[in-house]
Amino acid sequence: MERSSTPSGGSTRREATRQKLYEAAVTLIAEQGFSATTVDEIAERAGVAKGTVYYNFASKSVLFEELLRHGVELLTASLREAAERTDRDGGTKVDALDAMIRAGLVFISRYPAFTQLYVAELWRTNRTWQSTLMVVRQQAVAVVEGVLREAVAGGELSDEIDVQLTAAALVGMVLVAALDWQSFQPERSLDDVHSALSRLLQGRVSGNNR
Repeated sequence: MERSSTPSGGSTRREATRQKLYEAAVTLIAEQGFSATTVDEIAERAGVAKGTVYYNFASKSVLFEELLRHGVELLTASLREAAERTDRDGGTKVDALDAMIRAGLVFISRYPAFTQLYVAELWRTNRTWQSTLMVVRQQAVAVVEGVLREAVAGGELSDEIDVQLTAAALVGMVLVAALDWQSFQPERSLDDVHSALSRLLQGRVSGNNR
């Protein structure tokens, strides 16, 4: 799972190592679960010594917490970039929401194992990283909230919309629809799935019957 910008100086090598560990951890945990995955397996899959794991992360739990944070931050950045790009191109706020839906689908198709883990962990209450997960989740939802508020302020959307709940619903819609697509309808193209969700957005949020 790559960052959107390249680290500079002496941090480059360490960042590359952490990326390898993220990739190894997310794949293994998706395959066999968190409890069954060992640090030895993560190190072997990443092609590094076991000590390298502990040099970068204090424990397996810390590694997984940082993995969740890293992944959701990448998703958040993708959503923000999609909205900003639409704005630069002169699109409406509803267009920006549609672009964010596509960005979310692209992210999930690129990182399906991470998305499966993220959705599963949202429903767990006994993890040490639960508070971290809630914080980073809210960061992603807040990006959508911001665009919705601007759409309401600009008259594109009704001021009767519950912005907070609608933002959470849109993020959830993309996550669930994309996982269903990846698991049960893999023959469908990204364009096809995006088109279906786009029509839902236009009909349910904007009130446009196109």
